[in-house]
Order: sequence, then C-alpha cells, then structure tokens
Amino acid sequence: MNIEFKDFKIGDMRIEIPIIQGGMGVRVSSSGLASAVSNEGGLGVIASVGLGENGGASTGDYVTRSRNSLVSVIRKTRTITDKPFGVNIMCAITNYDDLVDAAQQESVDVIISGAGLPLKLPSLIKNKRTKLIPIVSSARAAKLICLVWKKKYKRLPDAIVVEGPLAGGHLGYSLDEIKDTKHVFLDNILKEVLVVVKDFETPGFKIPVVAAGGIFDGEDIARVIRLGASAVQMATRFVCTHECDVAHSYKEAYLSAKKEDIVIIKSPVGMPGRVINNEFVKKIVSGQRIDFACPYKCLTTCDNKKVNYCIANALFSAASGQMDKGFAMCGSNAYRINKIVSVKELFTELVEGARASLKKKGK
Repeated sequence: MNIEFKDFKIGDMRIEIPIIQGGMGVRVSSSGLASAVSNEGGLGVIASVGLGENGGASTGDYVTRSRNSLVSVIRKTRTITDKPFGVNIMCAITNYDDLVDAAQQESVDVIISGAGLPLKLPSLIKNKRTKLIPIVSSARAAKLICLVWKKKYKRLPDAIVVEGPLAGGHLGYSLDEIKDTKHVFLDNILKEVLVVVKDFETPGFKIPVVAAGGIFDGEDIARVIRLGASAVQMATRFVCTHECDVAHSYKEAYLSAKKEDIVIIKSPVGMPGRVINNEFVKKIVSGQRIDFACPYKCLTTCDNKKVNYCIANALFSAASGQMDKGFAMCGSNAYRINKIVSVKELFTELVEGARASLKKKGK
C-alpha cells in the first residue's frame, strides 16, 4: 500500500508538515525555536514551565512572573511567525490553571499537556479556537481522558500524543517499564491508542494520533506513519539547531555525549527523567544534597524537604550555560547527533528521509 507523507489536520487547523516540535523546558524551546519550526511548516511549541524562574519577568511573585513571561513569549513568537504554534503546559506545575488561562486568553493555536493526566483541561478553556492535545503513555490513559472529557465537558481531544519510553525529559513510566524494551514499546502502545480513539471518532470528527519518543530520522517517521500515526512529535533533534533558544554549552553536551552517558534519574517531579550524565548528575544520584531554598514551589509533586536538589534551579542553570550546576535532558538517541544545523536543514533531512522510506516500502 502506498502511504503518503502529507499534511495533517488538528480540527480545522492544517499543519503542512506532520512534525510537532516537542516542548522542552526550562527555556530550551521558546520563541526562537518554536517560530522557526512553524515557519518550516511544522508545529512549533513553546515550553511554559520555568518561565517564572531566575531571569524571567522581573516583577511580581512566581505565579505573576510565570504568567507575564509566558504571555511575553507568545506575543514575541507571533511577531516572528504567522503560522500556527502551540504551548506545552505540564500538569505537575502548581500554577497550571493560571498558565492555561494565560495561553487561552492569548488565543494560542494549541495547548499540549502531559506530565500527568490533564483531566480538567477543557474546563479551563473559554475560547473555541485553542486546540487541546493531551500526552499519554498508555491506551488506558487515552481512554480515560476521552471518557472524562466527553462526559463532563462534551468535547474530545483534538489530537493525542502517544509518548513511548525512549523519550527525553520526564517519562510516564516506571523504571521497570523503561527497562522492558521488549514489551513496553512505542509501536505497541501506538497501535493500542489507535484502537481506543476509533471508539470515540464519528464520520465528521477524527482524533489524529501523534507518535513520540525515540523518533530520530525519516525512517522512524515513516515507520509510525505506516502504523497509523498522523504525525510525529520530536524534541531531541531540535536541541542542536541554530535556532534552539538554549545556551551553546547545553548543545555541546549533546554533541559530546556517548550512548552510555544517557541515564535515567529520579526527578523531584515524581517521574523518572532521561538526562545526559555529568558531575552534577553524579552528585544527585549519589544522594548528595544540593542546597536550595525552594523559592518557587513550582511542582505539586515535589516535597522540598525530601528531595536532594531543586530541578527548577538545575534546569535553569543548564539552559543558561552553567552545566556544572545542572544537566541537559534528552531522548535516548541524543548521542547520535554530531552537528548543529538549521531548522530548515533538519526539516529537509527528515522530510526527504520519510518520503524516501515510505516510497521504498510502498513498492
């Protein structure tokens, strides 16, 4: 069967290239990267988490700074692209409701929400323009979200991102599941979610399913599209682009990483996290406490009296180039990146690779 690499629709919104750039905090994917991805025809995504930490808007408390900074980044992005873009908002943050409100007040095109189940997300949306996309790691989670949204809010997700265990950042899996690569595999979960959404679709309403986690090249994209995915979400590949908003030393951590440098840590978020090993990581894994005063109280799942480091401080430090005080989060394939390219060059590689793979397999 001949399968095309083509545009996809999120409700009435058309995305020319079926690639969503995953949201990366703290300040890894901001206006520079998100606008560049959208300008190439994909869907760029701003990460909302951490915008109120050091160096954010200078006035007000943490919640006020977070909101003002997000609004500022959204408005700046609009000056650089006239294409659709999204905002990623983690369920685990304490000011989730306020950031969702800020994003929908600014009429962002898409809100993507994970790191927990965004069961109440539709109740926070007052406009009819903003599309809602939950991130799930299982068919069970996808079904629960669809059931709750349909019953309580009379709406369904405009798309669903299925994130497998090879993803970067925080993972919705146990450590045992992450190690069980034979059974806990993106392709298997994707197939299960595709079955779930069919029960909620109608002739006039489709729920596109987006595959994420370990997607690295055109062959990976073609593989999941053949399975039924409408698009992919990729984050790791976009870190080593000229347009990525993070400090150069953060990108250098990717370029110098070997396969064995990519490790799983326990995060104060309450989930496992995939990161690039360094001296800071070795300290926190050994149990050493990195003194902090918890100035933000940014996570609902973090007990600052029990954890031995502040992940907000660690990620902000890394994003600003202080790798000795933090770490770079990454996907399982980060070690395969060997150069910094433009977003345009990366899109050309991915699109040509996907089309060639689909054409080859279609014969």
